[in-house]
Amino acid sequence: MSDSTLQSDEARLRAAIADANVPTLLMVLVQLTGDLRWLEPPYRPTRPRGLDDNPTGGLSERDQALVREAAVRAILRWNEGTPPALPLPDEPLLQRMMQVSVGEPVPPEYGLLLMDELTPRTSEPQPEMSGLSVAVIGAGVSGLLAAVRLREAGISCTVFERDDGIGGTWYHNGYPGAGVDTPSYIYSFSFFPWDWKTHFGQRDDVLAYLRAMADHFHLSECIELRTTVSSAEYDAAAQEWAVTTVRDGVSRTRRFDAVISAVGQLNVPSIPDLPGMSDFPGPVFHSSRWPADLDVTGKRVAVIGTGASAMQIVPAIAARTRHLTIFQRSPHWIAPSSDYFRPVPPTVHYLMGNVPYYRAWYRWRLGWIFNDKTHASLQVDPEWPHPERSLNAVNDRHRALFTDYLRRQLAGRPDLQAKTLPDYPPFGKRMLLDNGWFAALRRDNVTLEASGAAALTRTGVRAESGAEYPADIVVLATGFQALKLVQTVEIRGRSGRTLRELWGDDDGWAYLGITTPDFPNLFFMYGPGTNSGAGGSYIFIAECQMNYIVALLREMRSRGLAVAEVRREVCDAYNARLDAAHAQMVWAHPGVRNYYRNKRGRIVTNSPWRFVDYWQMTRTPNLDDFHTEPAGEPSLPRQGS
Repeated sequence: MSDSTLQSDEARLRAAIADANVPTLLMVLVQLTGDLRWLEPPYRPTRPRGLDDNPTGGLSERDQALVREAAVRAILRWNEGTPPALPLPDEPLLQRMMQVSVGEPVPPEYGLLLMDELTPRTSEPQPEMSGLSVAVIGAGVSGLLAAVRLREAGISCTVFERDDGIGGTWYHNGYPGAGVDTPSYIYSFSFFPWDWKTHFGQRDDVLAYLRAMADHFHLSECIELRTTVSSAEYDAAAQEWAVTTVRDGVSRTRRFDAVISAVGQLNVPSIPDLPGMSDFPGPVFHSSRWPADLDVTGKRVAVIGTGASAMQIVPAIAARTRHLTIFQRSPHWIAPSSDYFRPVPPTVHYLMGNVPYYRAWYRWRLGWIFNDKTHASLQVDPEWPHPERSLNAVNDRHRALFTDYLRRQLAGRPDLQAKTLPDYPPFGKRMLLDNGWFAALRRDNVTLEASGAAALTRTGVRAESGAEYPADIVVLATGFQALKLVQTVEIRGRSGRTLRELWGDDDGWAYLGITTPDFPNLFFMYGPGTNSGAGGSYIFIAECQMNYIVALLREMRSRGLAVAEVRREVCDAYNARLDAAHAQMVWAHPGVRNYYRNKRGRIVTNSPWRFVDYWQMTRTPNLDDFHTEPAGEPSLPRQGS
């Protein structure tokens, strides 16, 4: 390599290191050099505030410069062939590094999780498991992941997707401002890096990521687009699933050893039954079905709802509308976010792709901040004297922080402050990030109606308060039928009962959220009790689920088993623990209205576990939890299933 090339590489590295996250860089330094002084003052980072990733670590300019220069030298030596001093730190050191990196105590069980992130993975396909076939319903995030992992394991699979493109919720939700409220670098697969355009991925970038992943793994070979799965019926005598699909009006039934439902929780729009909808002369549509050719310029737009979709739509279109009216049944807690639209520069892409350990540590730190850091504050303290406003002392501090932020953003507007301040504890609904919402509310052409929509009229929308607002366009930002899990397919189990008969309309339950008695070899992705209601990346949960499913299928095949059906007592015990955990959490608070809870008050969609808990639960399947059958030896229907 020429001197000029070396100088060019060093210049590029120095430019990248200048933009590096300092707490992450410190951990890279420790692993490359083995020098533990980088874990001590004055280099020890401060604790991050809120959901901030603490880019400087709170270090002085001088100390930051020392860290960055030391990192440049260490990385250059590594580039020249010097091996890392600590390619995988031992558990005590890793524990210390974790705590230093985030500036606060971290339970020791996270060490194993971080080791998993730091250990290089191979994606080499395994020898084919002869004769084993799996039907996957849906080609969104979960279905694509299922296809990758199954094919890597040598398991034949066919993915059925009813739409004419992959991406699931990201295929449908093309409304203005659509994006992820989880940082891009953790809303991504552990095995497929991506040069994200912004720190919180916008819809088109997320969809491009999923398409690139599908192309990389040649998933088009196993995906059938424009194919709807109408039913799946278990054939106990044949130990198979009969899956019936419809494409272009033609019905076809095929046989599979197992079925994975990857239809998701947020796939069927919730459409309110408002009087007068047929009388309104203008466009009326759900946010997930936003017309591609719609122009809101100069129009009077009514947005019904103030959840995540509305919060993204309103700031994106407010400036173009003649007037925008928002109908709010209940306000949401909103956290500040300086990174929401911040671009990810090429220097950071360089760090992620070329600096050893940087991506792993950066992802782990984001995971801690957004996934599990707040979990303890979501638990009810029975001794807390102010249950009407918060759950415990930490939750109360969160309330004070978010309230102060709201009042500063809406300073001089006591009317808006009164309308937007929630009367329930923080995190009772999924936290939303401020992406310009408060600024949009302050606009002269924006009105916030603090009641729901009661009816549509020929000229606009009438609120529950009785006030009427003119509108040319009505957007139903009213969410999804999340409680009606797997409702788009009729699935019939061993006993002949359907999944809907077992669960009813709103009471889904499953062992680990993955499998249910009476439905052998049927597995759910994003099933009941797996939504990360406190925030964080569902993709992490999805990877846990697929690791479990693939490991179970491998174990079955190695033992000559054709069928695994979770034992009812195992499933019941798990769900008893799950319900008991939920009863002590914020989502069950009597003052909270959310889509997580069914009409009997049971939390159906969410997981009460920390991410690390679920990771541990799904690491290794235990066949003792299942009724099993050897190939060719079907059993009779089970009693009490």
